[in-house]
Amino acid sequence: MTERTMAVSEAMKERYGRVGVLYGGTSAEREISLISGSSVIAALQRSGVDLVAIDVDADLLQQLPQLSLTRVLIMLHGPGGEDGSLQGALQFLGLPYTGSGVFASALAMDKLHSKQFWQGVGLPTAKFSVLNDSTDWQGTLDALGGVVMVKPSHEGSSLGMTRADSAAELKKAWVEAAALDSSVIAEQWISGAEYTVAVLNGEVLPPIKLETDHSFYDYNAKYLADDTRYLCPCGLDQDREAELKELALAAFNSLGCSGWGRVDVMCDQAGNFQLLEVNTVPGMTDHSLVPMAAKAAGYSFDELVLKILDTSL
Repeated sequence: MTERTMAVSEAMKERYGRVGVLYGGTSAEREISLISGSSVIAALQRSGVDLVAIDVDADLLQQLPQLSLTRVLIMLHGPGGEDGSLQGALQFLGLPYTGSGVFASALAMDKLHSKQFWQGVGLPTAKFSVLNDSTDWQGTLDALGGVVMVKPSHEGSSLGMTRADSAAELKKAWVEAAALDSSVIAEQWISGAEYTVAVLNGEVLPPIKLETDHSFYDYNAKYLADDTRYLCPCGLDQDREAELKELALAAFNSLGCSGWGRVDVMCDQAGNFQLLEVNTVPGMTDHSLVPMAAKAAGYSFDELVLKILDTSL
């Protein structure tokens, strides 16, 4: 585990104490977490927050009690940082942390159970099927409209996601996704517009419409491509934008999420919004969506980071 300390402002020290920023980690999203964490650390340094930057490894729980931390800002993406396990450990240690709690983090991280929950409470989400080695590949494809998106249940950043429109492609996509996650779903393909809506301390930030020339908003489109288009204002009329924001907040609250996060939504061909997932520790890179939405709402990146840190107070 690597650490480094930053310059301190007395006002920030009085407000926040000593903050541990957890980033990096060992999940498949490590590289994105390193970039997000570095951006957040730089912002906190500019604000004069007393912090320890911690690239997380297996020694974390042994090291944390020795660092005299007052609170923790979580910037770990994916399993091990976003799924409730870290949140539970921090609660056990008595360390306040940013973002959602144990149960909400676990539920939001699990695409399968999120969708089952939304179905149960009457919130819209695309049809889906659980995949395993006994799946009827052609029958599943037919039941979901002939084209599907295969997703590992517990990965983010579009890792392991594949479009499939034949039984052979569906099985191949399942094999690839199952290498990342024991739980894999096939979701009915939605060909309409994609939106993302950030929530920050109860405030719903301006929605962003995503446009890409890729077949879908995949890892490359999210983090590497320079031709992905982010539209904010999102192009919806006032009533439809209000409907989208209301749905996003309902989805966020229904899972018990708190503090900050991002809700991903698509609009199907009939014009109906369909929930995809809630991210409880969204990316904070230069390609990331929450900073874009915050900027549209009038917040600088540094102000956004402090607002995220405020969720631990």
